[in-house]
Amino acid sequence: MSDTDPKPEVSDTENEEIQPEMAADAMPSSDAPEAEASQAEAVEAEIAPPTPEERVVQLEAALADAHRNRLLALAEAENAGKRADKRISDNAKYATSNICKAILQVADNLDRALLAAPENLRVDNDLVKNLAVGVEMTGKELSTVLENQGVKKFVSLDQPFDANLHQAMQEVERTDVPSGTVVQVMQEGYMMAERLLRPAMVLVAKGGPKREAPAVAETDGDSGVDTSV
Repeated sequence: MSDTDPKPEVSDTENEEIQPEMAADAMPSSDAPEAEASQAEAVEAEIAPPTPEERVVQLEAALADAHRNRLLALAEAENAGKRADKRISDNAKYATSNICKAILQVADNLDRALLAAPENLRVDNDLVKNLAVGVEMTGKELSTVLENQGVKKFVSLDQPFDANLHQAMQEVERTDVPSGTVVQVMQEGYMMAERLLRPAMVLVAKGGPKREAPAVAETDGDSGVDTSV
């Protein structure tokens, strides 16, 4: 005998015992055909064409959606047209706002010129009288031109102070009028149509009695004055 023992040989009986077990493991499960069949049925159900009733429901929903989108598009087009018309109207109405605001400075200078020619000086001096009459006529003509452009002076004296219309230059002690009353106008304010062209520069009273609330309260805090000019 050699020093190394030969490897034991596997008998045929052992191979015969192992092979049936391996064959059993390799056999497919009996549930596999049923699973494949259910998956095939699910796919067929998904790709199956809708019934006529379902198709009618789909078409009605699509038609309603298209009708709704059409109404929205028409409404948006109408609103866009109205906004464009308003912009055109505003541009035409307020196109001269800058030149009118500059002309107001001329009107202020004419008023100051009249202050330099009071009535008592006009009586005794024909030159001053004629000069004052000419300045007054020029001022009236200028006011007519401004009114034709929609520019009008608004009353501020003895009115409640309104931050939308007035620019307070100073507060003065006055106990004979309610607090917040305009007691002096240093520069007149003007409106152009519905917009504020120039605020009035005023002196406002303080220290007097509290002003009573208006009988009819406003619905909101907006005075309705457009200050965009």
